[in-house]
Amino acid sequence: MTPETLAEKVLSATRAAFEALALDDAVLPTQTAVERPRDPKHGDYASNIALQTAKKAGTNPRALAEQIAEHLAATEGVAKVDIAGPGFLNITLDAAAAGEIAGKIVAAGPSYGDNESMTEQHINLEFVSANPTGPVHVGGTRWAAVGDALARVMRASGAKVTAEYYFNDAGVQVNNFAASLLASAKGEPTPENGYAGGYIDEIAQQVLEIRPDALAADDPQAVFHEVGVELMFAEIKNDLDNFGTHFDVYFNEKDLHDKGELDAAVARLDQQGHIFESEGAVFLRTTAFGDDKDRALKKSNGEWTYFAADCAYYLDKRERGFDKLVLMLGADHHGYIGRMQAMSQAFGDKPGTLEILIGQMVNLLKDGQPVRMAKRYGNVITLNDIVEAIGVDAARYVLARYSSDSTIDIDIDLWTKHSSDNPVYYVQYAHARVSGVLRNAAERGVEKGESYDAALLTHPRESDLLKALAEFPAVVATAADLREPHRVARYAEELAAAYHRFQHDCRVLPFPDEATTPVNQARLWVVDATRVVLANALGLLGVSAPERM
Repeated sequence: MTPETLAEKVLSATRAAFEALALDDAVLPTQTAVERPRDPKHGDYASNIALQTAKKAGTNPRALAEQIAEHLAATEGVAKVDIAGPGFLNITLDAAAAGEIAGKIVAAGPSYGDNESMTEQHINLEFVSANPTGPVHVGGTRWAAVGDALARVMRASGAKVTAEYYFNDAGVQVNNFAASLLASAKGEPTPENGYAGGYIDEIAQQVLEIRPDALAADDPQAVFHEVGVELMFAEIKNDLDNFGTHFDVYFNEKDLHDKGELDAAVARLDQQGHIFESEGAVFLRTTAFGDDKDRALKKSNGEWTYFAADCAYYLDKRERGFDKLVLMLGADHHGYIGRMQAMSQAFGDKPGTLEILIGQMVNLLKDGQPVRMAKRYGNVITLNDIVEAIGVDAARYVLARYSSDSTIDIDIDLWTKHSSDNPVYYVQYAHARVSGVLRNAAERGVEKGESYDAALLTHPRESDLLKALAEFPAVVATAADLREPHRVARYAEELAAAYHRFQHDCRVLPFPDEATTPVNQARLWVVDATRVVLANALGLLGVSAPERM
């Protein structure tokens, strides 16, 4: 029995209790949930539905709990129901009901964990979006891991998600990048506000190889702009692909300008009554929606601001049919939240249509000291630096393991250890260990059979592991709803711990001179179910599930 199934039974028993007590069931929720008590002595699951509904129904919560317990205890699969305190329900399942989950997990396979909590939601998820003026830095790398994992958990929860990368190929920064390439090709110093580092020299030489006539062109900087940006972005995409992060859409800012979408966005905002002019510049009255000051869209010299492109890009997304826009930004963009939310409402959208997530800083340490970077990128820590230091799996796992609003110190010594101190190794080793048991069973001809007797799974370690396995769909749904994929990583570690304890205390395979018993077969089903869930959890994080380590 899954927690979701039990929750439905609790709600059904509550309806029956309301009827028996002649209470108005209009106060009942459409759905409820059960939780695992911290102390196993308090049963397998707990519900506070009596406390939630008694006051609304005008009755005593403990009296209501007694009625619910009576009906729930008569439900198939429920061994007993105890009442604690003012009306908490502590529910114990019978072994057969608890053990059924292993078979359901094995049957579901890769789809176990999928849920319908976000069905019919059409979400645009934008992340990384690093300027094509240099490699993906450590902040963008964090979003590459977190954003990709978030897209996966939201899709597993039924949402239609488009992962999008906004390619800033227009504006001052890209012009400075092109000017830096041109200066390098000429052997001149880096211009003011330009970019330095070995990668600039490398790309400048590549441009000359592709366009030997670049320096003699009518507009050399335009050539270095066109070819250099293309080369830089190709490198960015290649690095992201090697990191396992793939996007459904790469959107070019330049297209917004070329198609006149900035003018269209300003016209729409003007229709809404939120545009005004001052000293020759055009402004959006964002203060009407809580921003600390009004924002310029066009300068007095006629040049568009970055914010104007933000407005046009927002409108473009909405007109593509997305009902929710999720935007991931680095810690240095915290000040953007007010103006972006104000802009969303200025277009007439409800609060919550645009959701902005902020990611904090990442530090790379070796022997407790900050790591010095290679000269190619100056002092910037890049995606490739992290991968080179600890590998793709460890990098994705550590970056997705923590809440995005917390700073991370990545200790190279820890994340390259082959020991239980290293969280990703600990979880991957659990999967390898599970795979080893199943492999040994196959080699010895020990089969789990077409079915098993779930009632035989009575050992406390079996019970703990089964309950952990049953929680996975709810963990995925919560991670998607709260935009916190780190919950999947922490769950995977708890599941690995539960499995290690189970295998320590419960012999799965018979000794070579013993016959296979129904208990051995039932435990093989549990092992196989654990393999499925560990692989699925790691898959949601974009981390491999090795069968041997």
